[in-house]
Amino acid sequence: MAKKAMIEREKKRQKLVEKYAAKRAELKEIANDESKPMEERFKARLKLAKLPRNSAPSRLHNRCQITGRPHAYYRKLKVSRIALRELASNGKAPGMVKSSW
Repeated sequence: MAKKAMIEREKKRQKLVEKYAAKRAELKEIANDESKPMEERFKARLKLAKLPRNSAPSRLHNRCQITGRPHAYYRKLKVSRIALRELASNGKAPGMVKSSW
């Protein structure tokens, strides 16, 4: 199980990303628009830099919803390989059966 602080930090980042998504997209559009004057584009980049660092989507890290584990994460299922194996063993993952040979 991951530390509670790490899980909470990730939740906080997710909220910030959602909160600033529209503003960030708007500023990026202005900054990357070649038809606008250079000064306006530069001001947009400065405003973008002043936004909180954790509001950038690239700072997010996928974590297992059950254990909070950051590695071996299945995006489709939103769980780690260990949690998936446990769910499959308990019969809680539909379509999965325990293999034995």
